[in-house]
Amino acid sequence: MSDEHNEHEFNVVPLLVGTVILVAIIITLAVVLGNGEKRPQEGVEARIAPVAQPVEAVVSAPAGARTGEQLVQAACFSCHGTGAAGAPKIGDKAAWAPRIALGLNGLLKSAIAGKNAMPPRGGSDATDAELARAIAFMANQSGASFNAPK
Repeated sequence: MSDEHNEHEFNVVPLLVGTVILVAIIITLAVVLGNGEKRPQEGVEARIAPVAQPVEAVVSAPAGARTGEQLVQAACFSCHGTGAAGAPKIGDKAAWAPRIALGLNGLLKSAIAGKNAMPPRGGSDATDAELARAIAFMANQSGASFNAPK
């Protein structure tokens, strides 16, 4: 009867040794695959940053003298030409309609302060008059009939 009992006994030592080895392998893989980073959150901001970052562009006209079209091409088109970051796409009358209803001055106020993903002044060095010309240019292609300042 004691021989039968020994056949069914379970030896815990190999199970513990196997578990320790498995945990060591997992920790080693985590360190190797994680490049040994102790603070993996350090790169999170870089990985989740918006795809389109506003960039000041150089335009041939001096600041203050740029046309609406020049400013749009230099600073606005990267988002408003593609609809990136939720920007209303130039020519999309449905997207621009509620904005056009604010009037040129209302849109100018939003552009100066920044709105949603758009930084103040669209990330440019534009003057108020240049911004107004750029807004009028985009809005007029999207159903508005704003008079752009000279």
